[in-house]
Amino acid sequence: MGFERTSDPLALVGLLQLVSPALPIGAFAWSQGLESAFELGWVDDEESLGEWLAGVLDDGLMHCELPLLARLQSAWARGDRHALQYWNDWLLANRETRELAEEDMRLGQALKRLLGDLELLPDAGWLPQRPVYVTLFAWVAEQRGIATGDAQLGFAWAWLENQLAAACKALPLGQTAAQRLVERLRPRLVTAVDTANQLADDELGPILPGLALASALHETQYSRLFRS
Repeated sequence: MGFERTSDPLALVGLLQLVSPALPIGAFAWSQGLESAFELGWVDDEESLGEWLAGVLDDGLMHCELPLLARLQSAWARGDRHALQYWNDWLLANRETRELAEEDMRLGQALKRLLGDLELLPDAGWLPQRPVYVTLFAWVAEQRGIATGDAQLGFAWAWLENQLAAACKALPLGQTAAQRLVERLRPRLVTAVDTANQLADDELGPILPGLALASALHETQYSRLFRS
């Protein structure tokens, strides 16, 4: 791996807690356009699901959430309020549908409530206005001494796990098929983190027109399992 590793076992356990599907923030309720892709027939089996996820990882997370997580964690470490607000707003501005923006804000609100209950929020005045999920994820990673590369890898893993859970609910896709996709995509998670950390600011931004269209169409989908 080309990034720094977390050496503190307690920090590693903290990362596992942060990316656990048991974390009560409701991430399981969102499919990020995937449910519409099923309905439209764009994704209908293991192979097409793998291609969709690889595309979202390479053209989405690798150019958006993962490099933003590094920038936000660095801003928390430096105590740079301007950078925190700038990158938080940048992320919201790059959400192409109401559904995608709402997911960021709702998950951010849920994580903020949880951190408040655990007495882990930053001091008053430090949170950006309308803090999104990635911003708060970066705060916890920095507070727990989690190396940036490991925080990014954990974030990408949580995304993949959630997408596969959504697919298993909405497609005739068994758990073994999901695990085959994990094996297929694990190396791409590492590559995505390495690549994300080499990108300059002017190289950032998701290029996911299909996902944006699927997310927009999801608002009027006749039958839905996931939030819109």
